[in-house]
Amino acid sequence: MTRPTDILLTALAPAIWGSTYLVTTEALPAGYPVSLAVLRALPAGLLLLAATRCLPPRAWLGRVVVLGALNFALFWSLLFVAAYRLPGGVAATLGSFQALIVIVLARGILGTPIRALALLSALAGIGGVALLLLGPEAALDPVGVAAGIGGAVSMAAGTVLSRKWQPPVPALSFTAWQLTAGGLLLLPVALVAEPPLPSLTVTNLAGLAWLGLVGAALTYWLWFRGIARIEPGAVSMLGMMSPVTAVALGWLWLGQALSPTQIAGACIVLGAVWVGQLASRGHAVRLKPMSRGARRVLSA
Repeated sequence: MTRPTDILLTALAPAIWGSTYLVTTEALPAGYPVSLAVLRALPAGLLLLAATRCLPPRAWLGRVVVLGALNFALFWSLLFVAAYRLPGGVAATLGSFQALIVIVLARGILGTPIRALALLSALAGIGGVALLLLGPEAALDPVGVAAGIGGAVSMAAGTVLSRKWQPPVPALSFTAWQLTAGGLLLLPVALVAEPPLPSLTVTNLAGLAWLGLVGAALTYWLWFRGIARIEPGAVSMLGMMSPVTAVALGWLWLGQALSPTQIAGACIVLGAVWVGQLASRGHAVRLKPMSRGARRVLSA
C-alpha cells in the first residue's frame, strides 16, 4: 500500500477512539472504569488470539507484558484517574503531549533524528487541542495532572517500543498479544478495587461490543500496523484526531454548541497533523516478509 493509504488507515484508529467518551457516558454504567476496561481489552484480545491461532513464544512473553502494560493497563488506568480528577479538556490537553514525548523517546530508543518541523507541528497540535477543549472551568489538581502526564508518557513509550520490538508475525497477532496481556493485568485490579458490575442491559452490551470489537480489536490493529510502517512521531500526531472526533460527535449527536475558538482549535489540530506527516515523509519503513523459520518458531 502507498504511504497516504497507510496514514489514512492509521488515522481511523484515533478517529474512532474519539467515540469512546460518547459511548461510555451514553451506553455504559458509571463508576466501573477498570472493569469496563477489562471487558474492552480481554475479550477482544482472546477473540483475536482464537482467530489468528498464534501465541507469543516464550522469548517474547516479557516484551508482550511490558507493551500490554504501557499501551493498555497502565495507560488506561492513568487515563481514568486523570478523567476523574481533572476537567475533560485539561486531561485531553495533557494527553496530547504524547506526540512531543514520542519525538524525544524515538530519538533515544530508535535513533530517529529530531526535526524542527516535527517539533513545531507537535507544539501547534497541543495548542490546538487546548483551544478546542479548555474552558474557563479548567482546574489543575496535582494528582490528576501527574496521572495525565504519566498516561501520555506510558502511551508514548508503548508506541516507540512497539516499533522497536517488531515480532515476525502479522499486526493482528501482535495486537492480540498486547490486548490479552493488558486485559489480564487489569483483571485483578478490577476484582480488588471495584464492586461487581450490575446486570448489563442490551444498551450496555452494545456499547461494550462497540468498544471491544471496533474500539479495541479493529482500531489497535490499525494502530500497531501503522506503527510498523510509519515513523512513530508521525503516528503519534495522528492521535490528535481523537479529541477532534469527540467534539464533532458531541456537536452532531448531543447538540453541544461549538464556539469560534473551538473551531479554530480544530483547524489548528488538523493542520498540525498534516504538517506532522510532511515532517516525516521519506522515513517510512516496510515490514519484511516473515520467513519460514520464523513461522515454525511461532507456531511451535
